[in-house]
Amino acid sequence: MQIAIVKYNAGNIYSVVNAMKRLGIEPILTDNPELLCKADKVLFPGQGNAKEAMTYLRAHHLDQVIADLKQPVLGICVGQQLLCKHSEEGDVDCIGIFDAEVKRFSPQRHEDKVPAMGWNEIYNLSTPLLEGLREHPYTYFVHSYYVPLSNETIATANYILPYSAAMHKDNFYTCQFHPEKSGKIGEQILKNFLEL
Repeated sequence: MQIAIVKYNAGNIYSVVNAMKRLGIEPILTDNPELLCKADKVLFPGQGNAKEAMTYLRAHHLDQVIADLKQPVLGICVGQQLLCKHSEEGDVDCIGIFDAEVKRFSPQRHEDKVPAMGWNEIYNLSTPLLEGLREHPYTYFVHSYYVPLSNETIATANYILPYSAAMHKDNFYTCQFHPEKSGKIGEQILKNFLEL
């Protein structure tokens, strides 16, 4: 099975490479459209700034390549946000798979810190991506922006307000949290993705 990881100017890509290797997969890290299109599955991870990421993706025509992929795709963290319609981070239009606006957390109380960083539970789990997980498992998050709840939400998290911890539409799946940093729970999610 050929697993491709989208290579662009976003941090955290190597932790996803290492997570795949722990599962016995030697992924290809590439920005080559042909290799991305030929892969059996595509991972679209990222940490960093949405506007800078979209500038790079557009300059290399990867935004359209990603939008046109037909195999299962997993967006992680900023990868989830970039698959939405628009992000408040840099006021940028994104790839647009999900008809959602990415918003910045707005602290309501002194103890509300942004970015939201650390372990948080996810709940209301659905779809094969989250198969076999107990309800309310904890996963690892680092983010200042979130995707509101929608019909495409397949897991919810709560920090300041409930938001989309994971999403699904057609062949596109996403996690706002980092499965590659979420221990056994994250490993199960990545295994589920490989089996889709």
